[in-house]
Amino acid sequence: MKKFVSFLVVLSLLFVAACGSSEESSGNEGSGNDGDKKLVVGAKNFTEQFILSKILSIYLKENGYEVEEKNNMASQVVRSALENQQVDLYWEYTGTSLVNYNKKDPIADADKAYETVKEIDKENGIVWLNPAEVNNTYTLMMRKDEAEKLGIETISDLADYINESSDDLLLGTDAEFATRPDGIKGVEEAYGFKLPSSNIKKMDAGLFYQALRDGQVDIATGFATDSRIKAFDLVNLEDDKGFFPAYHAAITIHEDSLAKYPELEELLKPLAENLDSQTMVDLNYRVDIEEESETDVARSWLVENGLIEE
Repeated sequence: MKKFVSFLVVLSLLFVAACGSSEESSGNEGSGNDGDKKLVVGAKNFTEQFILSKILSIYLKENGYEVEEKNNMASQVVRSALENQQVDLYWEYTGTSLVNYNKKDPIADADKAYETVKEIDKENGIVWLNPAEVNNTYTLMMRKDEAEKLGIETISDLADYINESSDDLLLGTDAEFATRPDGIKGVEEAYGFKLPSSNIKKMDAGLFYQALRDGQVDIATGFATDSRIKAFDLVNLEDDKGFFPAYHAAITIHEDSLAKYPELEELLKPLAENLDSQTMVDLNYRVDIEEESETDVARSWLVENGLIEE
């Protein structure tokens, strides 16, 4: 079985090498490429990654690099591509590398998670540049108007409300997250409340947002930077006890690529410094809901933050 899985990964990487992004580098996305500095930028297969990849690619082009884009890859495939130097750099999440790639326990503290994965990945030939305040972690959400009416801003507020006032709130989540120790069971233990099993509605992943919007549930699990939070007028409850693990985004680069272009460490700092979770929700919203192209959204963000010229 392991040999078969390895074969699939190799096959996927060969496919990636054969085909790049449908929006692969072109002169109208950047200027000043001198043809001597070449980088391959990777990306995973969801909206946030497409946007982050475009931000990185356009910024590099504007700073004189020739960029090839390889996106729409599964998480394990792009990671393997980085390790094998089929891509030079891409945006990764601290929690994903810790848990999925390195098989370590999740870490809730953002700084500790970053420093831990940064140290571990040295052995894999991967360098983590400075992280952005983009945390695509798990979240508990409510409708904004309902949360305001009940005075609930944090998960502690939610726990107090359930313990003191009501146990009739319905929670929407998927079957796995309902029973995982780092899921709902863990949240209940950490925050000191308990929902009856009849109050937990299990549904397919991805349906939580609509169910919450439509009033089928009162609380729902989700991911903190999803565009539907803004589109459906939902709100993330603050994880004030820091229970959920950190999934902060940072650019990861192969050590050989950084050795070849050491200036990248300083050059790319402004990207992370100007991004945060709310900005990411807004950018995802523009692509997913308003149907702007990732390229237009990325370029306008770079211009608005003074990182490239219009």
